[in-house]
Formats: sequence, C-alpha cells, structure tokens
Amino acid sequence: MAVKLRELDIASAAAWDRFVLTHPAGTFFHLTPWAAVIRGAFRHPTHYVMAEQDGAVVGVLPLARMRTWLFGDVLSSTPFCVYGGSLAATPEAAAALEAHALVLQARLGAPALEFRRRDAPDPGWTPRPPLYFTFRKPIVFTGDDATDMQVNIPRKQRAEVRKAIEKFGLRSVSNSDTRMLHGLYAESVRNLGSPTFSHQYFKFLVEAFPDTHDVTTVIAKDTAVASVLNFYFRDEVLPYYGGGLAIARENRANEFMYWEVMRRGGRERGSTVFDFGRSKSGTGAYDYKRNWGFEPQELHYCYRLAEGAAMPNNNPNNPKYRFFISAWKRLPLPVAKVLGPPLVRGLG
Repeated sequence: MAVKLRELDIASAAAWDRFVLTHPAGTFFHLTPWAAVIRGAFRHPTHYVMAEQDGAVVGVLPLARMRTWLFGDVLSSTPFCVYGGSLAATPEAAAALEAHALVLQARLGAPALEFRRRDAPDPGWTPRPPLYFTFRKPIVFTGDDATDMQVNIPRKQRAEVRKAIEKFGLRSVSNSDTRMLHGLYAESVRNLGSPTFSHQYFKFLVEAFPDTHDVTTVIAKDTAVASVLNFYFRDEVLPYYGGGLAIARENRANEFMYWEVMRRGGRERGSTVFDFGRSKSGTGAYDYKRNWGFEPQELHYCYRLAEGAAMPNNNPNNPKYRFFISAWKRLPLPVAKVLGPPLVRGLG
C-alpha cells in the first residue's frame, strides 16, 4: 500500500511516540508533547504530520513555524529543540515527508525550511557552515563514588567536585521547583546578554513531561546557587536549561551540579548516555564541555530556501547583535524578565 500522511491528533499521539522511542534515530525532541509546549509557550503554529503504511506508523515529522517581526520567518523541525527533522522507517516514507514539508513551506510562504539533524545533513539541502555542536558520551555507574568519578569525569573536574563537597559543603536536591530554577536561570542569561525565557515556558515543559524530568538544585548553606532542568529519554539524561549565581563559579557549584545530574541519572534512572546539549563553537560553554571529556559532534542544520531568501542567522555571534548584547547585560533583572520572553519567541 502507498504511504499515507495525516496530521497528528490526540488519538494518534501514543502511536507517534512509540515510533520515536523505537526508531534508532529518535530523539527526545521528536516526541509529541513538544507541539503543545511550542504552541502554548510561544504561540507558534505547529504542523506535525505522520506517515502510515498498512496501518502502521512508518514516519513522523514535527514542524513549527517561527515567525516574528524582529527575527524573521522559518518553518523548522524544530524550534527550541536541539535535534529534529523527519524520522522514517522506509525510503518511501522519508520521501513523502520531505515532499510534504516542501509543499507546506510553499503554501505558507515561509522563506526557509530547516531540519535540525544530529547525524548527517539531508541530501540536496543547503547545510549551515559549522556552528552548533552537541556533546554526548556514555556513562557507567557502579555505586562507588570514587570509582564512578574516575570512570566518568576527568581528573581536574574530579578535583573541583571534591572541593565543592569538602571545602564548600555543597549539597543538591532533586525536585520540580521551576520557580527557583527560573530565578537562577534568568539572572545567569541576563549576565550573558541573552533574553530569558518565561517561567511559564518552564512550567509547560515539566507539565508536558511529568515523569521524565527533574530539577537539580545546588544548595550552599541555605542558599540555592545553581539549578538545572533535566530530561530523561530512553537511556539518556539531558540537562537542558540551567543557570547560577555569580558565586557558583567560586564555590564550584556548576561542576558539582553536573556531577550530581550525571550521578543521579546513572544510579537512579539507569541512564547510560549523558547528553550535554548543544553549544556554539568558540564559546565558553563549548570549551567547558570539552574540559569535561566530551568530544564535540557537529550538528547538521540544513535548509531549503525560497528564491532570494537568506539562511537564518539569529545567533549571538552575529555582529549586528553585539550592541544589543552589551546593553542587555546592564538591564535590571526585573526588567530583563519582562522584556525577555517576547523577544525570545524568535530565537528558537
């Protein structure tokens, strides 16, 4: 039978997610709850379509149109996510989903169609010059702290973690406290010159993935100094949104926090892969992850562009944003929390 395409609905969501969970290239960002998060938190229309053949799901494609006055217009798989693009069990399903995406792009009049590939670019598409890299590696846990540290993190990071525990007396808690997380995150990204997401976005995320998330927060004496929102997908743990106070660098809270995420994921959740997320080349975050023993893997963000359209370039390395970044760092935090969410809608 021919491949048939239909839009995602409530009745088909479970079958979609089962397909993602069993597909070798499936990622956390292909799961259906992201559609409701993107619509609810950012008011971007979503276009999730699945391919069926002989009554079985043979492919899925999550798409969302991110169109703002300030940052342009792109039909993406998928904004606010690290990975994306179609997943298909057969070449016929892959071809049908790509054809559908191109027709949808033309019908909507979107200048750019973007697939965020982890492993390889789509043939015939225009790849972005190397910019984003992901950091992933296996983790192994036996239950013994000294052994597990030695196996999973480099010597320098082990020393920093031990200093955080023995000298600064740091401890961690694991819960779903997004308000504490958001306060630390907002201050951290303001200091970097970036607009902050809304607290509502974080609430949408934890409600969308109720059993596959937690928030790890580091406590120094009685003060929360760093926090990160983590997700769990198959055998992977993914720390995704995090931040900390300025003192977090002094008392090694960040090193301790990521060790705790790794440790809790491995021991309590059975995770065997640590996905440290994406970073741009030439940034401090890129170097930080390499120092943890992760090797960068290039992400293949690739495009189909309408005639005369340019590739989207809404990243902080773009020289035209330098003045904006410098000015944003000087904003009072309450002001940054108000102004940030409307801006960040176009920076997915």
